[in-house]
Amino acid sequence: MTIRTILVDDEKLAIQGLQLRLAAFPDVEIIETCSNGREAIRKIKTEKPDLVFLDIQMPGFDGFSVVKGVMELEPPLFVFVTAYSEHAVKAFETNAVDYLLKPVDTDRLADALDRARTRLAEKRGLEEVEKLKIVLAEVAPDAVAEMVDDAEPVAGRFEKLINIKDRGQIFRVDVESIERIEAAGDYMCIYTGDNSLILRETMKDLERRLDPRVFQRVHRSKIVNLDQVRQVRPHTNGECFLVLQSGAEVKVSRSYRDVVARFVH
Repeated sequence: MTIRTILVDDEKLAIQGLQLRLAAFPDVEIIETCSNGREAIRKIKTEKPDLVFLDIQMPGFDGFSVVKGVMELEPPLFVFVTAYSEHAVKAFETNAVDYLLKPVDTDRLADALDRARTRLAEKRGLEEVEKLKIVLAEVAPDAVAEMVDDAEPVAGRFEKLINIKDRGQIFRVDVESIERIEAAGDYMCIYTGDNSLILRETMKDLERRLDPRVFQRVHRSKIVNLDQVRQVRPHTNGECFLVLQSGAEVKVSRSYRDVVARFVH
C-alpha cells in the first residue's frame, strides 16, 4: 500500500528535512510539496492524497484553515508538524493522525506513519465492503435479501440510550431527544435542543449505532434527526437548509440532496 503524501510548510528547509526523513519509508510517495495554505488546498483537491504533513503557522492560510478548506471533500489524513506545542489539543480535535514537533524525531515520525497506515487500512476495508454490497445488489439481489433477513430485527439493532462522559460526568441521553450531531475530528457534538455534549467517537462509528430511518447524514460532518425537521428552506446551487424544532438551521450539501426528497411528496 503506497501512501500518497503532500508536504506543506512555508519554510523550505523544513520541507527538505521532512523529505529526507520520509525517504527511509519506502511506502511513502511524496507527490507534491506546498509552501502556503492556498496552494495546499488547491493541490489536495486536485491530487487527492492519502496523507498530508501540514505546518500550522503559515502566513495567510494557516494549517487549520487548510483543513477547513477541504472538509467538503473526503479529506486526507493530516499530521501536523510545528514548532509550537500549544496547538496540540486543537490539532487532535481536527482528527489529526498525529502532532509532531520540529525538529521532527525519526521515531515519532515512524509512530505517526504507523497510525496513518492503520487508519488507511480501515478506510479502504470499509470502502471494499461497500463496493461488494453494491455488486451483490446488482448480480445477486436474493443473496443480499438473505443477508438482511438473517440480521437482527432493524428496530433492535440501534441504540435507545447513549452514555456520554462530558466534563467529568456521565450523561444518559435518550436518542430520540437528539436533534443534530456535528463532527469535530474524533469528537461528536451532540445537540438535544436545550443542551450540548461532547462524545469522543468517530462519525462512522456513531452512525452505525443510530437508526438510519431517523438519523440521516446531510453533510460530511453533520447528522440530523429527521423527526426534528420542521421546514426545508431552499438555498443556492441545489443546496438547502433544514429548520429544526429548536429553530437551529442545518445546511444540506448537494451530495445529500436525496435526504430532502423524502420531505417533498
